Amino acid sequence: MSVHNEMKIFAGSSGKQFAERICSYLHMSLGSSEAITFSDGNTFVRIKENVRGTDVYLVQPIGLSPNNEFVEILFWIDAFKRASANSVTVVIPYFGYAKGDKKDEPRVSIRARVCADAIETAGVDRIIMMDLHAPQIQGFFKKPVDHLIALPLLSEYIKAQGIENFVIVSPDAGFAKQARKFSSYLGVSTVIGDKRRTGHDENPETLELIGEVNGKNAIIVDDFSTSGGTLIDLSHLLKRKGALSIFACLSHLLLSPQAVERIEASPIEYVISTDSVENHAVNHTAKIRIISAAPLFGEAIRRIYMHQSVSGLFEGLPPEVLEFDGL
Repeated sequence: MSVHNEMKIFAGSSGKQFAERICSYLHMSLGSSEAITFSDGNTFVRIKENVRGTDVYLVQPIGLSPNNEFVEILFWIDAFKRASANSVTVVIPYFGYAKGDKKDEPRVSIRARVCADAIETAGVDRIIMMDLHAPQIQGFFKKPVDHLIALPLLSEYIKAQGIENFVIVSPDAGFAKQARKFSSYLGVSTVIGDKRRTGHDENPETLELIGEVNGKNAIIVDDFSTSGGTLIDLSHLLKRKGALSIFACLSHLLLSPQAVERIEASPIEYVISTDSVENHAVNHTAKIRIISAAPLFGEAIRRIYMHQSVSGLFEGLPPEVLEFDGL
């Protein structure tokens, strides 16, 4: 008898391509399932093969349709549990409610906590995520959370571009700690933008820079972008301050077609990001370069399944992860 239960990977409606890339890395087939949205908006999920006694990994980002994708995750967990799966691990490459991590004004919901409670009530056994906007969200869960980081993957891509004489630029003080990790990995200095946000309109104002960019190339780093406003505003300021070429590097891209057009018209040379969200709006522009994070997740899944340590992925990635072309 095998030491391990059989492992199967399934995909929610917005996670199929990412799940297929994970399966390609692991040399296995994607599990058979379907999700249907009825005319009244109801969601129906069905597992189309036996999962009794299986360790199941469900891949579903909470991204461009967060409410539908989140509810679908709950239904999938319930379906796998009722089908007698041995364990259910939810793989959420992008957790769209991560910004709702605190009660920072009166009479608002701590949305990330509500999501965590609901996912655990549905019966999840483990969660795998990447680059949460607020890492403390891991503490909202009682079940184990593996919080992966895209920094080594993105940094190695930056190295391969041969960009010289550059600095890492954080859009605000809140991301400065993470920006300094990029700088340390790449052996360069950090510049910090002084950003003020006065509402919920996704249009913050960058006021000033802390650090020198004159005569240097600049790489803006951040965890995600929806409107592109921060990147574009900061790129114009960097140009005014004497930066030569400007690039951006993010973990998640949720740009609309209009936001892509604004980036195309901006001083940014190109934006580097991962495929954590299946976003067709970013597929047809030379200014956006997508690299696959699926091998990173695949390696994490393999190690979890084999009862091996995942922590080594935080320090550096094995060559097979960096060399894998999942797109």
